Amino acid sequence: MGACLSAQVKAESPGASPKFKDTGSLGSKGSSVSVRPTPRTEGEILQSPNLKSFSFAELKSATRNFRPDSVLGEGGFGCVFKGWIDEKSLTATKPGTGLVIAVKKLNQDGWQGHQEWLAEVNYLGQFSHGHLVKLIGYCLEDEHRLLVYEFMPRGSLENHLFRRGLYFQSLSWKLRLKVALGAAKGLAFLHSSETRVIYRDFKTSNILLDSEYNAKLSDFGLAKDGPVGDESHVSTRVMGTHGYAAPEYLATGHLTTKSDVYSFGVVLLELLSGRRAMDRNRPSGERNLVEWAKPYLANKRKIFRVVDNRLQDQYSMEEACKVATLSLRCLTTEIKLRPDMKEVVSQLEHIQSLNASRGGNVDRTERRVRRRSDSVVTKKPDAGFVRQTAVGCTVVAYPRPSASPLYV
Repeated sequence: MGACLSAQVKAESPGASPKFKDTGSLGSKGSSVSVRPTPRTEGEILQSPNLKSFSFAELKSATRNFRPDSVLGEGGFGCVFKGWIDEKSLTATKPGTGLVIAVKKLNQDGWQGHQEWLAEVNYLGQFSHGHLVKLIGYCLEDEHRLLVYEFMPRGSLENHLFRRGLYFQSLSWKLRLKVALGAAKGLAFLHSSETRVIYRDFKTSNILLDSEYNAKLSDFGLAKDGPVGDESHVSTRVMGTHGYAAPEYLATGHLTTKSDVYSFGVVLLELLSGRRAMDRNRPSGERNLVEWAKPYLANKRKIFRVVDNRLQDQYSMEEACKVATLSLRCLTTEIKLRPDMKEVVSQLEHIQSLNASRGGNVDRTERRVRRRSDSVVTKKPDAGFVRQTAVGCTVVAYPRPSASPLYV
């Protein structure tokens, strides 16, 4: 997931948008923008009053010289280190004191890497929302490019769904609904007419969780300004992650907010099933999650074949069916039939209220039906999958690389 498939990629310049803060509304009450704003220059992006420009020496001190035992995660983008700064002055402090931060130290991979780094500064330097990770500042000094974020102690959704170990416990049904709703609100904010941003890389590794399991979107390296005026889409080089990208985007390079909706449907299906979007350790017919699960999602009697068996009696049949139906709507190949993210938020709020109203209790009839369904579909797991989950994996709490061109 997230591995680069080609080095011959031409980056796109970060888009331009005015500063926005969450106003508590997912929609727009004002008039829509009719012309695309002039792209901001690199100098204008880096002069954001919301961000601090750190020196490399400051971040070196904050992370104790980027010590190996400070590493939170690593991937093709580089490494993420844990550090500490003073809350008021934002200067380096002793470990264990002040504000905990996450410092992403990017690999030096030329212009493409710089453009993605700049895109992240551009978007997160402008937007303030409860479901977007907060960017505190950056460092651009000589060949060094770093980003400084708020620390997200629970790490990524990917780890909690797919890693095995004492630290990463399986998420409960209630928490999965909470995470799905939070991530949906983050996307809805980006898609609103005030912001008009297409995220383009929505996946479990880019959803980070705070101490209360509030979901926040991170890694805006592939984000693009959305269409304006009479435009129906934005034409771009196809980039993203296998298993998450919308089929029409793969075929044409036409990017819309509905492309993000499709990706959300994939993540919602991962939350429902506990399976990865793409998993080569599964039997051949089950490696692509969407292709495998779709036939079961529309059939109330077969949904239990998809639902994560670790959830057991935590959900009601009504809730599971509604989540499955919502996922199926997001995943339809008919773009116009996909809901917008504002509607997705509304649907998830309704499902969450159903869960809260029953207090986590599942009646006896449902339990009997579920056990019969489980006994029909239970089979010996694929040996390769068992080996993969039984062996300890490297902990990657922060996003893996997002620059994954699918076609060149």
